[in-house]
Amino acid sequence: MIDFHCHLDLYPDPHEVAAEAQRRGIGVLSVTTTPSAWQGTSKLAVGRSAIKTAIGLHPQIARERKHEIGLFERYLPETQFVGEIGLDGSPELRASWSDQELVFERILRACGEAGNKVLSVHSRRAADPVMAMLEKHKGTNTPILHWFSGTQSQLKRAIGIDCWFSVGPSMLAGAKGKSLVAKMPKNRILLETDGPFTQFRQTSSKPWDVAEACRLLANLWEEEHGAAEQQIRYNEGALLGLTR
Repeated sequence: MIDFHCHLDLYPDPHEVAAEAQRRGIGVLSVTTTPSAWQGTSKLAVGRSAIKTAIGLHPQIARERKHEIGLFERYLPETQFVGEIGLDGSPELRASWSDQELVFERILRACGEAGNKVLSVHSRRAADPVMAMLEKHKGTNTPILHWFSGTQSQLKRAIGIDCWFSVGPSMLAGAKGKSLVAKMPKNRILLETDGPFTQFRQTSSKPWDVAEACRLLANLWEEEHGAAEQQIRYNEGALLGLTR
């Protein structure tokens, strides 16, 4: 199985986590928050076929890091994966909204020109503007809404524009998260941890904790664990097939 949203470079011991994920046969989409982290973070994947590195510019630091958009465009040809990108409408980030929009628009334009990218997208309190941007730049790229927390109507809109969804144990622990996941198409669901920013069993989540997300999905779907795992593996293969 694959952890489709993990900040591998932000663990205290990233090389140990990367090595253990490889040993366990767990795939990792290692997302970055700034383009300047790309070169260092991508080294974690050297010799580890299970790890892929995404280049990103996180909306929460768009104002401070917007000058790195040129670096994003420079490194984009080196990977088929992009993230973490998006918009964040949290009250404390209102002052940076115009910068967020500028950065996200330019990233989507660059991805549109390149084509065939998988995008891990942040949309907290910004589902509608994120989807409006994705609609505007719709092409051959594949958006995955990471930890989607919008409304049911916004979920319908996301499904309508062919978004995928990555869900983790933390999302599946709450009533709202469960209600959203229950309405997501089974063939568009992937797993994530968002480690090290989430916790599992009182410690930072690790990529192999996607197994817990799969167990919770099986419960939600009222299926045997093996059936849920088979569905997730099918989804992973279908998504990655789009990048070839």
